[in-house]
Amino acid sequence: MVQHFYRTDTIAAISTALGDSGIGIIRISGKRALKIGDRIFRSPNNIRPSACATHTMHYGHIVDRKNKNGIIDEVIVSVMRSPRTFTREDILEVNCHGGVVPLKKVLDLILKNGARLAEPGEFTQRAFLNGRIDLVQAEAVMNIIGAK
Repeated sequence: MVQHFYRTDTIAAISTALGDSGIGIIRISGKRALKIGDRIFRSPNNIRPSACATHTMHYGHIVDRKNKNGIIDEVIVSVMRSPRTFTREDILEVNCHGGVVPLKKVLDLILKNGARLAEPGEFTQRAFLNGRIDLVQAEAVMNIIGAK
């Protein structure tokens, strides 16, 4: 039996800078990413992310079924299936309204539905460990992210 020396669970994080902006993006990566999307995303035509073609975008709402009010934000989700993604895992990106409150509410709901908060650099780490990028490319990504 081969043991992985890295985690293979589903991770999520805010991928855009927090602050005043029109759009904010939350990325979910891992085996359960699309199933989490199925639980929290509602579209006018009942599209489920797990049934969508890869590299497609869909309009709808993020909905907390346990909350009386329900709708958290109006969004567009991007569905990207393994292996043609940055991490070589299934990815769901939620494009929601920018600002701290909507981003944190959507992220909290994603975490409640089975993802864990990604550690800094973990998406890039997974891309490296899954053979998507080499060490030089991983270092370049981190330099770009940290650039002033």
